[in-house]
Amino acid sequence: MSTMDEVVDGWLKHRLVVQELLEQVDDEQVQYKPWDNAKSLGDLAIHIATSMDMFVKTVKNGEFTPPQEESDYESMRDVREILKKYTETTKQDLKSLSKSQLTDEVEFNKDIAPGSFWLSNAIDHEIHHKGQLFTYARMAGVKAVPFFMKHPSELK
Repeated sequence: MSTMDEVVDGWLKHRLVVQELLEQVDDEQVQYKPWDNAKSLGDLAIHIATSMDMFVKTVKNGEFTPPQEESDYESMRDVREILKKYTETTKQDLKSLSKSQLTDEVEFNKDIAPGSFWLSNAIDHEIHHKGQLFTYARMAGVKAVPFFMKHPSELK
């Protein structure tokens, strides 16, 4: 893996777009589900935030650290605030990781791999769900969606 600043920037270029996308979503759309038993739009956004946090905390702690449940929201404003809170916490946790935490092996879901593998997996997971969130938003009627990632000059 490259420097942690590059990792953080690489992740933020996607996370900040999720935040921007959610600015386009109204309260009527927060519970939108494209099919029965799907996560709602709000739940999917929170899943993105709590999952990345879980992966980073697992690497930081050297052992699986379950995600926090964050289902107590009523509005898109609540969802956006939860996402912002997790973005800041995750950003700080990422920046605090040491080289040994990136190379040390961590067990996750019965698999063992270096911390850097789990961070890469976490970013891929977030990008996957970001794509779903874009699709949900379009299906829910959002007309203007942001570009799929931020330019590096927009991260500072």
